[in-house]
Amino acid sequence: MGIVATAKVHSLETPWQGEVSHGKHHYMTDKPASFGGQDGGPATYDFLIAGLISCTMITLRMYAKHKEIELGEFEVEAEFHANREGEEWIERRLHFKTAHEPTLKDKILAICQKTPVTKTLLRSVEIKTSLIE
Repeated sequence: MGIVATAKVHSLETPWQGEVSHGKHHYMTDKPASFGGQDGGPATYDFLIAGLISCTMITLRMYAKHKEIELGEFEVEAEFHANREGEEWIERRLHFKTAHEPTLKDKILAICQKTPVTKTLLRSVEIKTSLIE
């Protein structure tokens, strides 16, 4: 497999702000006001969990289509937590508008642990950085 995703951020004049781009998609990133930013866009960990929950939603919908299962309308939300001991974790919650059988609930939870972004986060990833002048 080759390149899975690309992104670029251009620093802006306002401290902490940048314009993120993915091809034709452009949006702002910033720090929250509580951290000295202007709150002009999502912060870095917001993007991280947005990728996780987006992947979760897409994977579940693909599974449902493949198995011809009607999941109905649902939401996925997540929070990134850190404590003073240096521990970090993500809490992910799924909210379905319709009730499902216990066996399907178990399958949904199992699929969530197998989404591509979940697997990447759980195993970590090497980051190679270079300076180009």
